[in-house]
Amino acid sequence: MAASSEDLRYLSGLGNTFSSEAVPGSLPVTQNSPLVCPLGLYAEQLSGTSFTTPRAQNLRTWLYRIKPSVTHEPFHPREPHHGRLVGEFDRATTVATPTQLRWRPAEVPQDPLLDFIDGLYTVCGAGSSFLRHGYAIHMYAANKSMDGCAFCNADGDFLIVPQQGSFRFAVDLPDGPSRGYVSEIFGTHFQLPDLGPIGANGLASPRDFLSPTAWFEQAHRPGYMIVQKYGGELFTATQDFSPFNVVAWHGNYVPFKYDLSRFCPFNTVLFDHGDPSVNTVLTAPTDKPGVALLDFVIFPPRWLVAENTFRPPYYHRNCMSEFMGLIYGIYEAKADGFVPGGASLHSCMTPHGPDTKTYEATISRADANREPFRLSGTLAFMFESSLIPRVCRWALDSPCRDLDYYQCWIGLKSHFSSHDKNGAKTASEPADAADTP
Repeated sequence: MAASSEDLRYLSGLGNTFSSEAVPGSLPVTQNSPLVCPLGLYAEQLSGTSFTTPRAQNLRTWLYRIKPSVTHEPFHPREPHHGRLVGEFDRATTVATPTQLRWRPAEVPQDPLLDFIDGLYTVCGAGSSFLRHGYAIHMYAANKSMDGCAFCNADGDFLIVPQQGSFRFAVDLPDGPSRGYVSEIFGTHFQLPDLGPIGANGLASPRDFLSPTAWFEQAHRPGYMIVQKYGGELFTATQDFSPFNVVAWHGNYVPFKYDLSRFCPFNTVLFDHGDPSVNTVLTAPTDKPGVALLDFVIFPPRWLVAENTFRPPYYHRNCMSEFMGLIYGIYEAKADGFVPGGASLHSCMTPHGPDTKTYEATISRADANREPFRLSGTLAFMFESSLIPRVCRWALDSPCRDLDYYQCWIGLKSHFSSHDKNGAKTASEPADAADTP
């Protein structure tokens, strides 16, 4: 059976401990694992952290299932081999390059038919899924729903940003073909960023994160396939029932979704361009305060009001590495070439910033900076990491790679003048001998 959109119910809040039951009385009271669970269900704990992780960070959920997830045939390497997923980022699998990279959007193919798993491919990343430290950035293009199979990721947490179309898990495509971006983090989990001087409110509100309520299907499903990502490789096992058989659950380790239009952005209100970190939606922190394994940052519609200020993003070299995508519209720092569904990568200390057309257009209409301007019809995002990414060879060789990306800056010319606007020499310029009394 399938739930219609009208039947879907959600629980509001990020980091909350929830409880939900699809059948009244199916959730045990006072204990997690009774001798016999209500309605003859099986108790199964899903742990997202170690047992002894401090309580404030401890993630686990108790599931009450019709059959436990252990009831399957042995796993085998998936055939045919996928070939474009990476979990170990080293010289054997990927390439290091400081070059600015940009990709045009990949067309969603009409043929062959690709579900989310087959249409998923790694672009870049750092670290190791086996060592439980690092991240991977993937993209996907899918044209068919997953039928008779479900996907499980043992390597890390997926943060999925659909750019075209939408989907429901196990990945159905109710709106037709879909493509988008995926960040994957190893050994940690996303959380809301601290707000610091902003105060108690702003950016992403916890109540806007939605987790699904209990829902189950009981039909006999012979040959149902579980596809598990493990160490960057795919394995399959078969079973005779749907894994979506959780009648009740309670805990705080749950999937969630978030509508980016609900984000409350912050911006400078007098002068200068604020740092992009001010619009962080979610962060995966490291042990070093203020340094993220991966931040998810967005650039949503907002008002620009800074006076006497270059309002687009500034030119920059960063100890962090920045992977950007565009969901819709035009990005304010790139007049051409960066289009919805495309991507760019500016690695550690690689210079980047507005293209020539954006810079020249901005300084030529300096008077416009005296008036507020609403940036609308656009939504870009950034995955930013403290780890230096290595790039997959197929991403470097992709026909979608924009080999002329560097040309967008080549036209930047010198505007330097040793005289001010009135023709007088600047104070720091030495006087000519003829001018000396």
